Formats: sequence, C-alpha cells, structure tokens
Amino acid sequence: MFCDGKLYFAKTGSDLSEKIYLYPKMANRHGFICGATGTGKTVTLKVLAESFSQMGVPVFLADVKGDLSGMIKAGEDSENMQERIRRFGLAEDGFSYQAFPTAFFDIFAKGGIPLRTTISEMGPQLMSAVLDLNDTQTDVLSVVYKIADDEGLILSDTKDLKAILQYASEKADEYELEYGRIAKASVTAIVRAIVALESEGGDQFFGEPAINVADFFTTDTSGKGQINVLDSSSLINNPRLYSAFMLYLLSELFEVMPEIGDPEKPRIVFFFDEAHLLFKTASAALLEKIEQMIKLIRSKGVGVYFVTQSPGDIPDGVIAQLGNKIEHALHAYTPAERKALKAAAESFRENPEFDTIELLSALGTGEAIVSMLDEKGIPQAAQHAYILPPMSHMGTISDAEREQAIKVSNLYLKYNTPVDPDSAYEFLERRHQQLTEELQKQKEEAAAEKQAEKERQAAEKEAERERIRAEKAAEKEKERAEREAEKEKERAQKEAEKAMQKEKKAIERSIKSVASTAMGSVGRELGHSVGKKMGGSFGKTLGGNIGASLGRNILGTLFKR
Repeated sequence: MFCDGKLYFAKTGSDLSEKIYLYPKMANRHGFICGATGTGKTVTLKVLAESFSQMGVPVFLADVKGDLSGMIKAGEDSENMQERIRRFGLAEDGFSYQAFPTAFFDIFAKGGIPLRTTISEMGPQLMSAVLDLNDTQTDVLSVVYKIADDEGLILSDTKDLKAILQYASEKADEYELEYGRIAKASVTAIVRAIVALESEGGDQFFGEPAINVADFFTTDTSGKGQINVLDSSSLINNPRLYSAFMLYLLSELFEVMPEIGDPEKPRIVFFFDEAHLLFKTASAALLEKIEQMIKLIRSKGVGVYFVTQSPGDIPDGVIAQLGNKIEHALHAYTPAERKALKAAAESFRENPEFDTIELLSALGTGEAIVSMLDEKGIPQAAQHAYILPPMSHMGTISDAEREQAIKVSNLYLKYNTPVDPDSAYEFLERRHQQLTEELQKQKEEAAAEKQAEKERQAAEKEAERERIRAEKAAEKEKERAEREAEKEKERAQKEAEKAMQKEKKAIERSIKSVASTAMGSVGRELGHSVGKKMGGSFGKTLGGNIGASLGRNILGTLFKR
C-alpha cells in the first residue's frame, strides 16, 4: 500500500513493528520476485502492483494463472483477513479494501482487448526468437527486413512476411551482390516456422491496429495508475511468443520514451512473470540487447521486475542491474537446487541476525528475504519480511465480469476490430497480378502474332496452291484445247478425206456414167455395125446390146483397176 509517500509492502522484526518500503525514487532501479511454486510470489506481485497504482504509476503485468484479474474488485472481509490486519496493524495505516482500475488484454482476443503489433515493429531479432531460427536463418530474415525497408514495403502481418520472403527468394540472384546470398533452404525453413506459428494462433498477434504503448499510461479520475493485465493463460503455452512479446513491449517503451534521468517515481512499472522463459532460449545477441536495454531503460522512467522461481534463472549481466530483491522460499532437495539456493543467498547483502541460506529454505508462505535500495540507492541488508495482504479481491473474477470490464473500456473500441492495411502482401499481389497480366498480354500478343503469321503462311500456301491449281488448270485447258484442236484437225481431215472420196466417187460415177454411156454407145454402134452385117434388124439389135454390154464391162474393169 502507498503510505507516507513510499510503497509499504512488508513488515519485519519479531513483533512485526518495522515497515519495509520500496522508495518511489528507487523503483525504476528494477528488481526481482523469486521463489518456488506456492510460496507467495503472486501475492507479492499483487501488493506491489496495487501500491504503484495508488501512487499514480501505471503497471503492466502478465497474468499466467488468471488470479491477478481480481484487482478489478475490492477485497472481501473475512476472519482470516481480520486476523492479518490485526497482526500487521494495518488499521492504523489506513488499510481498506479497494478496487483498482484494470484493463485486460489478450493476444488471442479471448480474455481481453486484442493486443497486436506489426512484423515491422517486432524487428528481425525478436521475430527470429519467436520463430526459433538459427543464426543463418536469422541473418536471412534480417536481410529480408532490410529489403522491405529499402523498397518501402510495410510488414504488418504474417502474410506480409511470407510474401516478402517469397519475393526476395524469387529475386535472390538480383539481390545477391547488394545484400548477400539469400538461400532458398533458409527461406523455406523460415516460411515453415511462420506456418507453425500461425497454426498455434500466433498470427493473431501480428496486424493492425497495433498497440500504442501510450495507452498503458492511464490513470483514473482518482489518480490511480491503470493496471494493464495481459491474460497469458493460453499465451504461456507458446513460451517463445510470450517472451518475445514481453520483450517487445520493453523494447517499444525503450524506443518511444524520452530520457528523463532519475524521476521521483517511475512512469510505468513492468512485471515480467515466468521470466526464465525469456532467457532460456535467447541467443547471445538477444541477451546482450536485453542487458543493454535493462541498463538504460531506467533513465526513461521504466521499472522492470522479473518474476521467476530462482535468481539463477536470470543471467548475471541482467541480475546485476536489479537493485530491489524479494526472495521467497526455495527448495533444495537436489545438488543443483542446493547450488541455486546458495547462489540466491549470496545475491543478498548479509545480515548477521540470521543465516540467509538456512532461512531461505525454511520460509513459510507469504514470507520472504528482502533487500531494497535505500534513499541513496545503497542495497539494504537482507531482512526477513512478511508480505502484507492485498487490498483487492483474492482470486479470479467471473467470465461475465471480465467481459463487462473489457467492453466498457475505450480501448476495446480502438483495438477490437482488426484492420488489414495495404501492406507488402497487397502491394506484391498487385505487382504479381500486373506482371501476370503483362505476361498474359505478351502471351496473347505473341499468340496473335503467331496466329497472324500462321494465317499469312496459310494464305501464302493457299495462294501458291491456287497458282499451281491455276497453272495446272491452264495446262489442262491448253492440253484439252490442243487435243480438241487435234481432234478437230483430224475430223476436218477425215471430213476432207470423206469429201474427197465422195467427190472422187462422184467424179468416178460421173466419169463412169459418161464412159459407160460412151462405151455403151460405142459398143452399140459397133454392135449395130456388126449385127447389121450379120443379119439385118435382129442382128443389129442384138449386136447393139452385146456391144453396149461389152463396152460397159470393159469400162468397169478399167475403173476397178
């Protein structure tokens, strides 16, 4: 709770008379809340978040188990709570059950307002972490991001990323001299990882409208800071996406917030639950970036608190930047656990009143070893602390209560409906369509030219065939005319011959007739003369007939010859 201008969250001492504070000015020096499952980490987180809200500082936290949603409701009085209030003497400190302004978010848009970002804003390093790419594939993805940036292509969602990957792969030969080799096998592996992410629902996280981190910096009318709760009950099943998203938010805060030095209180506090997921699979380059960001982001008024089971889950370079430490009980049943227990104890400034290692293994639920930075930024000695109870509702809220809280938020109207902008996918689709149409046009023109050429050749062939047919027809006609002329000639010759024969015969007949008459007359005269000499009139007649007949026979014989 916020008390005396400080964050009062625990008490210490045998009679619980000494208050333990987190100084607002030191809250952006970061910290951790560690402890085994069931030791009270969630309650501690809740008490700190409520205190920051009371101080007017917005909070962003991940709700992995769903039991942080109760902060939207005031706590309920009970016998157990009355006993704790008396034990801590909270009535004198103004403790009261309170509700806190709470906004619910969910990447999968089930348990909260949809949270989205774009592929471009995520950046190649974080995107590689989400996709679990190796170093070579990460380099290829970085090159593809650079190509998209150089060509002014907006990468909004996963289909944009797949489109630019395919585009870069198709033009790999053209890009090689400027950007280096873009191996098709790496592109294929990246696309396969994107498809796997989409099948897990991760594609819902990428798109528009993208979250504006400024919307987390909200206070209600009473001045309480808004508690922004990310429903991570489903998201935690995809640890790469969960850790990459949380790191994206930190990165975005780091990018957009101005330097303000050491403020009197943080501008926002960020709780990273299940923090081991962030560091478990992070590459060396990503770890280096995280360390740098944690180191520098405090001067922008951002406090970061990692929540995990053991301080050993956090890299040394990061834990060195965490000034405020809250360690709940740690179990030490194995050599590895005993080693982690010892390392956790050594991270605290020694307190001669107790053995830190022994106490860490013996802490009860709600107890912790605490070391806060004092007003001068010096780590205080370890203290055996008892965490205060929260002022808000313990446990979850009903689905109806959650839905009502989501829909009455102004952010619901802003982010609920997804928007598909004119980005790389649409641009490349239009380019592909244009190229397809141009190619189709070229094909049609080529086909038309081919058809025209075919028709021209067919016309030439037909003309040639027609010429040949005409020549053959003319030749045939000529031959026919020649044959006809020959026949006509032959007919004329035959007719002439017939006419000559006929004329010859006519002449012969005429000659024969004349000759016959003449020979007959001569024969008759001769016969008459002979007959007359032979015997008078009868002899004359007989001699004439015989003479005429003989004359004709002689003439006939002559003509036959």
